[in-house]
Amino acid sequence: MKLITAVIKPFKLDDVREALADIGVQGITVTEVKGFGRQKGHTELYRGAEYVVDFLPKIKLEIAVGKDMVDSIVEAITKAAETGKIGDGKIFISSLDEVIRIRTGETGEEAL
Repeated sequence: MKLITAVIKPFKLDDVREALADIGVQGITVTEVKGFGRQKGHTELYRGAEYVVDFLPKIKLEIAVGKDMVDSIVEAITKAAETGKIGDGKIFISSLDEVIRIRTGETGEEAL
């Protein structure tokens, strides 16, 4: 089992969600986060004063899946989230040791 964590631009959330639904992903966890990578933030003007925005708003998706779905999910996220501009995001893949569905007590891939 794998945990796929993707950090994307907020306005791409609906596109990514639809792409994941099209390939059969049944559940995702979405969190609003702030951060920066190579962008290093940017400056903005507010009431004539310039200030630096260090942390940019992003969306973090977490998807727990079996190993067989990883490649198709990564491809779907990459295609749906890409704008071709800096700050499109990243995808992280890590191993899951165990998953337990609280309601039924199912474990492993049955709990996904």
